[in-house]
Amino acid sequence: MKKLLATSIALATLSTTAFAKDLNIGVAIATFDDNFITVLRTSMERHAAGLDGVNLQIEDGKNEVGTQLNQIQNFIASGVDAIIVNPVDTDATVSMSDDAQAAGIPLVYVNRQPINVDLLPDNQAFIASNEVDSGTLQTKEVCRLLGGKGNIAILMGALTDQAGLQRTQDIYDVIDTPECSGMKVVTKQTGLWQRTMANDITTNWLSAGIEFDALIANNDEMAIGAIQALHAFGTDLDSVVVAGIDATQDALEAMRRGELDVTVFQDAAGQGSGAVDVAVDLANGKDVAQKVWVPFELVVPANMDQYTARN
Repeated sequence: MKKLLATSIALATLSTTAFAKDLNIGVAIATFDDNFITVLRTSMERHAAGLDGVNLQIEDGKNEVGTQLNQIQNFIASGVDAIIVNPVDTDATVSMSDDAQAAGIPLVYVNRQPINVDLLPDNQAFIASNEVDSGTLQTKEVCRLLGGKGNIAILMGALTDQAGLQRTQDIYDVIDTPECSGMKVVTKQTGLWQRTMANDITTNWLSAGIEFDALIANNDEMAIGAIQALHAFGTDLDSVVVAGIDATQDALEAMRRGELDVTVFQDAAGQGSGAVDVAVDLANGKDVAQKVWVPFELVVPANMDQYTARN
């Protein structure tokens, strides 16, 4: 019977007390070219290095679903003991799960929710933060800062990624509440999680004369790109609320400078180390919770200092 964990749990419960020797774990990462995912990947490497006999083979999917699928096939062919996947395209995870199950290899999805999350076999699991909370925390704080009314611009993540879709939906769900019903989305566009693309999009909005009181980005990289565009356009940042998600070090620096108003801490290190522990447990034949939620936390200027060393 599948074991589901319906509520957030403390990261301490993710620790594994006993490890098998000489476990080889293949890790398929969506892209190395992303600050948050770099923290995720680094935490996996650091955690595995502290475990006896646990070896990681980490591959860069370069944001190409075909490349990542080939990497997973190669892991299976080489007979790894478990696979960890940070998927490029969360709609492509059905075939990943099917292939791993057919080979009898445990699989752990991390950070990005697979489309088949509720249909995973018993030897597969998912560890991340619940995206229903991410955009909700972010947008509720924007609503508070705006007094419940104002024009909103949205920089969306990749439309093939469940996190981007859910974080955007969270914004609309908050706007639908009575206390925030005076907020209106005037423009939105996908920036594919990228700083440079977000800079270009925001520049185009400003050049077109689109006016907004807040810019809500699905991640910090896009929020920073937007801030750069606002600076270049000569916009007074005190007149625009800018919000991101992830609480990366670059985002915290922007918050210290008074440029970023809101972000949401997503524990990349906790997700990374937790994914390794779950993969080890599955490789050792242990039962695990199939959904492990690592809580999101709202970050604002008043509490940002406590997050400096956490990612």
